[in-house]
Amino acid sequence: MNSLVLYGAGGHAKVIYDIILSNDMLLEYLVDDNPPADFFHHLEIYKPTEELLRKHKVIVAVGDANAREKIVNKLHGICDFETLIHRSAFVSRFSELGDGTVVMPQVCVNAEVKIGNHCIINTASVIEHDCVIEDFVHISPTVTLAGNITIKKRAQIGIGARIIPGVTIGEDAIVGAGAVIVKDVPAGATVVGNPGKIIKLSELSEQQV
Repeated sequence: MNSLVLYGAGGHAKVIYDIILSNDMLLEYLVDDNPPADFFHHLEIYKPTEELLRKHKVIVAVGDANAREKIVNKLHGICDFETLIHRSAFVSRFSELGDGTVVMPQVCVNAEVKIGNHCIINTASVIEHDCVIEDFVHISPTVTLAGNITIKKRAQIGIGARIIPGVTIGEDAIVGAGAVIVKDVPAGATVVGNPGKIIKLSELSEQQV
């Protein structure tokens, strides 16, 4: 039986623990910078140290993309990262998943999709053919990405959003819950509504508009 370590012991870690169990794997213990009082099954939670993480398979169970990236960079060269797929998910044999990426229950990932490292593909989302999802992206529950979409690093796609074919979502962009996106979203922008409208721009996105 393969054993894993989770870095992070909050709500996201609880969902990942379910995926670990669904694959008949063992969660050895958790580490967290601010450990909560307890976790399911009274699993041990420790402050992270190199000794606890070295030579283990680790999943960074932190929802925030920037925090997740910082932790991954800190762990570079110390441990290996596990990729997890819930048993109920479908991932095409012709698609690719990066290290540390987690695919939640009832997800569908169709052919020729490329998903980067340390992404979260959340419950019941649909990723259609030929999409490219870069590192540290979070695809929220029930999102639908039509074909040939590109999602750049650290972007977050909110619950139930729909994106039409061929659109690019820029780095660090936020697509609000339920939004319908019919054109490209610049880096750092926040977009909401149907059709999606920009309600906030970062300095980077202002340079692109």
